This record gives sequence, structure tokens and C-alpha cells, in this order.
Amino acid sequence: MIAVPTRCIDCAVRDVALCASMSDDELRALSDMGRRRVLPAGQVVSWAGEPSSSCASVVSGALKATASTADGREQIVGLLFPGDFVGQPFQDDASLTVTTLVATDLCIYPRAGFEHVVDDHPRMERLLLERTLASLSQARGRMLSLARRSAKERVAGFLLELADHTGESGPDGIRVRIPISRGDLADYLGLTIETVSRQLTLLKASGVLGVARGGRDCTIRDRARLEGVAGPQ
Repeated sequence: MIAVPTRCIDCAVRDVALCASMSDDELRALSDMGRRRVLPAGQVVSWAGEPSSSCASVVSGALKATASTADGREQIVGLLFPGDFVGQPFQDDASLTVTTLVATDLCIYPRAGFEHVVDDHPRMERLLLERTLASLSQARGRMLSLARRSAKERVAGFLLELADHTGESGPDGIRVRIPISRGDLADYLGLTIETVSRQLTLLKASGVLGVARGGRDCTIRDRARLEGVAGPQ
């Protein structure tokens, strides 16, 4: 019988990460080459255009994936949360720059070794493909959101996304922390800073949202009403 490593059994994202549906032998093969590392906020995990040498599962924390526009500006194209997969196996160079937003715990695998394990375990290849297709579907959904949804729907939808990924239930509601600056959030949602601030203020005034001083720490006081504001996802 193949023993599953204790650190995998006790892993906080064991049920939601790529390894969630792996058999014991697949998990053992992956664990043998993985290493846990906690990175501070602002640490670049990979640079766009640079060789892709590793991939990872997010255990805790948050990261942003960014691309550079033609005029040299940085544009956030995705956020990564616990359970998400970081990196691009079978691709020599990274296409996006990935940076930690807060202190982030990663389970890191060398890309070459990860690719060998995937080659030896066909079911893992299917799981990885399913993850990739799900990410593409989310990206398409976000593009549709930017094209069709109003400002209040975008902000409400983003808060619900945070609640699903990192929310913590408390006596007064679901507590979330916005991991990016107001400016980055505006860019991510295709809005202006003033519009984002106005929508957060309106949600607070309506009693749906509690916003702490500084604007990063929020409490969703009425999820059902927030879902009504966001509309169909």
C-alpha cells in the first residue's frame, strides 16, 4: 500500500487543488518532488518572456497574473487563490508575470519533473486539461462580464468571487479582504477608481457591505442581496 504523505493529508487545499482527484500513487509521485515555500507579498513568481522553470499549487494567499500593454502599462488579467494552479507546463517561456499580493504559501514543483510525472500518469494529464479548460471558461465569463454588466454588477460579482475563494464566516457576515489596490481593482473590472469607490460606498450605505477604514477589509452582511445586485453569474 502506498502511503500518502502527512503534509498532503493535512494540506488546507487537499480537496480543491489539482491533487484533489489524484490516486495515492499519483499524489506520492507529485509529493516526492514538491516543496513548500512561503513567499512575501510583492514577490515575482514568474516573469513574462522568461524561461518557465516551475509550477505550483496555491496553498494560501493570493497572486496576480499580469500582462504588459503596448504602451508598457501593467494589466491584471487574472487573480489566483488557494487551490489554484500556477504555471504553464509544456511551455518553455512564461506568457504572464505572476506576483504575490500577500504572503503566499505555495507547493512548488520543478516544471521538467512535473511534466515527467504527468507523462507517467495519464489521468493527471486529464485533470490538468480540465483545470485549463475551466480557467479558459472563467476568462471568457469575465470578458462577457466586462462587456455586458454594469459597474455595480461588476463590483458585486468581484466581492462574491472573493467570498467564494477566501471568505471567512463571522458573526456579522462573510469577511473578505480585497488583495489589490483600488486602482488595480478598477483596471481589473474595466472601471475608474472613482466608480469603484462609489459602488463600494453605495453597497455600504445600503447595508449590504461593511467596509473597514482603508477599504481593503470588508464584510458581506447580506450575501443574498449582494447576489441580487450582481445578477446571474
